[in-house]
Amino acid sequence: MADRATAVVWDQALLDYDMGDHPLNPVRVELTMALARELGILDRPGVRMITPQPAGDDDLTRIHSPDYLDAVRLAPSDPFFRGWGLNTPDNPVFDGMHEASARICGASIAAAEAVWEGTATCAVNVAGGLHHAMAARASGFCVYNDPAVAIARLLDRGAQRVAYVDVDVHHGDGVQAAFYDDPRVLTISLHESPLALFPGTGFADEIGGPSAEGMAVNVPLPPGTADAGWLRAFHAVVPSVVRAFAPEIIFSQCGADTHRLDPLADLRLSVDGQRAAYVAMRGLADELCDGRWVATGGGGYALVEVVPRAWAHLLAIATGDPLDPGTRTPEAWRRLAAERCPGRVVPETMTDGTDPPIEPWEPGTTPDAVDRAILATRTAVFPLHGLDPHDPRD
Repeated sequence: MADRATAVVWDQALLDYDMGDHPLNPVRVELTMALARELGILDRPGVRMITPQPAGDDDLTRIHSPDYLDAVRLAPSDPFFRGWGLNTPDNPVFDGMHEASARICGASIAAAEAVWEGTATCAVNVAGGLHHAMAARASGFCVYNDPAVAIARLLDRGAQRVAYVDVDVHHGDGVQAAFYDDPRVLTISLHESPLALFPGTGFADEIGGPSAEGMAVNVPLPPGTADAGWLRAFHAVVPSVVRAFAPEIIFSQCGADTHRLDPLADLRLSVDGQRAAYVAMRGLADELCDGRWVATGGGGYALVEVVPRAWAHLLAIATGDPLDPGTRTPEAWRRLAAERCPGRVVPETMTDGTDPPIEPWEPGTTPDAVDRAILATRTAVFPLHGLDPHDPRD
């Protein structure tokens, strides 16, 4: 694959989104960028580093209520603060919470702007992907919803067709809610079944509001789904719907918590399967919208074992040639990872040693649980896009 113009949005200050003794540890982002740097990904031709500015209130209130912004600013100064989803085990308050959250939103805006303006073909903000935050409520470790804020900026800039593809293990509920009745935004989420996992939404029959039927697409997968089933579901749903929608730009949330080692969920992907998903998303962007692709991070709680490798693969795919899965992790990075996270197993290669198959979906008489999930989603939304849910060619 040829080199391309890619914006990588980064600032050490993005690590200030730090909830303390909490699963969402910013060390995963620090180690991702360190690994990408040691592998030479950030020095590739055409890579431009962007230092973001915090999003202003005008951008944040495109998605969040002004009262909620006031609450986020106030909460760290009051140890007894309650309400708005803040000061809970999932969403503890911390000093500088508004500023840190606004900076992550600003980073995703910068990524989206670079692609929309044409100064970059694609752009990545690995610190972003806080997809659970609602208009007036923190949720699921997320204070402000940077993907939704960035997509709103694209709409304000004149975008008419934005495809949002969320591959986090948790349903992308906040982004779906923000655009549920907006036909300009197609939201697709593949996630572990809401019967088994937070946030309890993302069923196949959530298809969009009255003005946007078919614009919300949900693929809830059973616990235990591994590379083969997950990739079969992705390819049975995502390319067909995205092609029918014909986006001007694709925006991806690339949570790495689908991995089999993740402590907070029960899908069974490998880093190799996650890499295959990123390759597929870049392929859709190349095919349908001249490569215009914005990617963020998201969830991921195997801080050393998984997240840095998954997102280093993402950065490599966005900036040019994918890394050979057999690439060894640099010794300097392994030392840093061991220092930052003592006692963790530091991986020595960029692969989990698997070669994920891409199995075509075929409607059958005795489908497994993954195939039933695929058919439920196709049945719910494919006719709304002029597609046949039972025809594997669609």
